[in-house]
Amino acid sequence: MRAYRMTSWGSPPEHVEVPEPEPGPGQVLIRVAGCGLCRSDLTMRQMPKPVGERLGWRMPFTLGHETAGWVAATGPGVTGLDVGAPVALTPADSCGTCWFCLRGLDNSCPAALTGRGYGRDGGLAEFVLTGLRGVLPLAGLDPRHAGPLTDAGATAYHAVRRALPRIAPGGTVAVLGAGGLGAFAVQFLRVLTAARVVAVDIDPARLAYAESVGAHEVQTSLDRKRLDAVLDFVGTDATIAGGLAALRPGGAFGLIGSAGGRLERPWFGSLPATARSTRSRGRRSPTRRRSSPWPRPA
Repeated sequence: MRAYRMTSWGSPPEHVEVPEPEPGPGQVLIRVAGCGLCRSDLTMRQMPKPVGERLGWRMPFTLGHETAGWVAATGPGVTGLDVGAPVALTPADSCGTCWFCLRGLDNSCPAALTGRGYGRDGGLAEFVLTGLRGVLPLAGLDPRHAGPLTDAGATAYHAVRRALPRIAPGGTVAVLGAGGLGAFAVQFLRVLTAARVVAVDIDPARLAYAESVGAHEVQTSLDRKRLDAVLDFVGTDATIAGGLAALRPGGAFGLIGSAGGRLERPWFGSLPATARSTRSRGRRSPTRRRSSPWPRPA
C-alpha cells in the first residue's frame, strides 16, 4: 500500500510502498477515509534523534494523527465492531489503566508520548492498525471529514471549556487566528456560551469562513477592550501582548498557538528589585528580577 512516512531523523518524509498490515490479537485494521494534515506533520523532520528516541519514537513511521475511516478487519479477541463501521482514531496511544487514564487525562499518560503519526504508524496511508481503545465509533459523521475532530477539534474544545467559567452571558470573546483550530473554537463558543464571538485574522478568506460558521464579528486587528476571554491560536509576541491588554479584570486568556511568542513582562508590572520572598525554610532573600515570570510557550 502507499504511505507517507518519516524514514530517517532530520530528513523529509517520503511516499513509499509498504506491506498492508494485518491485525493481530486485540487489534483493528482501519481503511482510511481521510486524514487531516497538521502543522506537526510538516515540522516532524525537525525532531532531533536523541529527543525522539527518548520519547520512544522509532523510525520509520507513517505520519498522520487526525485519522478516520472504516473498520476493514479485526484481530482475535476484538468484539463489538462490525466490518464497514465508520470510526475515528484517537491520536494518543494511552494505556487506559494508569492514574491519568482513569481520570480522563489520556494525553498525560506516559504511553501517550508515542501515538499514531508520531513515533508509530499513522493514517497517511491506505490502512492503519490500532488497538481497540483507540477506536471511536462515528454516529452520523462522514469519516472522510471527521479526522481533524480528534486533534484540531479536541484542542479547540479544551481551550473553550477551560475559559467557560469566565465567560458571562452577553459578554464578548475574541478568537485570534481563524484557521482550522480557531474556526472550531468559534463554533464551540456559539454552542456553549451566550457571548458575542469576534474572530480576528489578517486573511480575508479565513475571516469569511469564520463568519460562515458563526462568528458575530470579524476583524483584521483586535480593537476591543474589556473582553471576557481571548483565545490565542497564533502565539506571537504581538498576539499575546494584544490579547492580554484586551481582557477585562478577571478575564481568561488561553494560549494555544505556538508561533514562538513570549510574554516579556507580566501585565500587572514587574516586581521591584527590593521585593523579598520567603523560602521554604523560613529564610528571606531578595527576589531576582527576570524578564518574564512565565515559561516560553512550547
